[in-house]
Amino acid sequence: MSFLLFMAAAASVLVTTGIVYVLVSESWNFFRQVSLLEFLTDTQWTPVFAEPRFGILPLLTATLWAAGIALLIGIPLGTALAIYLSEYAPSKVREIVKPLLELIEAVPTVVFGYFALLFLTPLFRMFIPGLTGFNLLVPGIVLGIMILPYVVSVSEDAMRAVPSSLREGAYALGMTRIQTSVRVIIPAAFSGITAAYVLGMSRAVGETMVLAIAAGQNPNLTGDPREGAATITAYIVQMAMGDLPQGSLAYESIFAVGLALFVLTLFFNLVGFFLRRRFREVY
Repeated sequence: MSFLLFMAAAASVLVTTGIVYVLVSESWNFFRQVSLLEFLTDTQWTPVFAEPRFGILPLLTATLWAAGIALLIGIPLGTALAIYLSEYAPSKVREIVKPLLELIEAVPTVVFGYFALLFLTPLFRMFIPGLTGFNLLVPGIVLGIMILPYVVSVSEDAMRAVPSSLREGAYALGMTRIQTSVRVIIPAAFSGITAAYVLGMSRAVGETMVLAIAAGQNPNLTGDPREGAATITAYIVQMAMGDLPQGSLAYESIFAVGLALFVLTLFFNLVGFFLRRRFREVY
């Protein structure tokens, strides 16, 4: 059994190593022809034009816009729901609400994409002036809803793992339930809550279909989320489904932006790791 468990753990490491090898090896050919400085600082991304430009800033900005909007929705709402389920909800309510909330994970992302494009976008255009048919705002909100199960489930598990003696001590000092939740439970479970936030952020950054459908596929460097723009994942889908000849510079750019996305996700996970290590409480 120990050997089988070791092989299961080793398989994930080997798969990750293989992914990194493919990304680095394919990206190496790309960066031999395009300088890293141009890749990181150029403001245009036109890989299939007659005079191609390879600046990742438009794709990166759109990705961060969508993920940022998702986190603005998912983190406060998810934390509030986790506090309710952990500290306020009766056990019967918790047993019903939590599985129902986790069913969101079972909905195909393409369904969320068309829900954002065909229902939410026309609805929001009635109230938000200047909102285009393809935009970053509505997909970002939908992403916030999609990451709720991750934030709520992991945060609620971390809060419920806090010993009851800490709650009883807070009540003995005269704290209300909300004061206990905010001043005692959240700090005590901060490492687990941080893991939930990082998991939600990684999910938002790596989402593909919602953004490919509802945010548009035009690389556009914009600071206005009411406009449409292509994210890194949307560009990968767009190019992977095209007729690019293998070995061309445009084809190799898929792996370059994939490597950039991998590094971005790795950065967020490292930040979360150090935060969990810094604030972890052992009971």
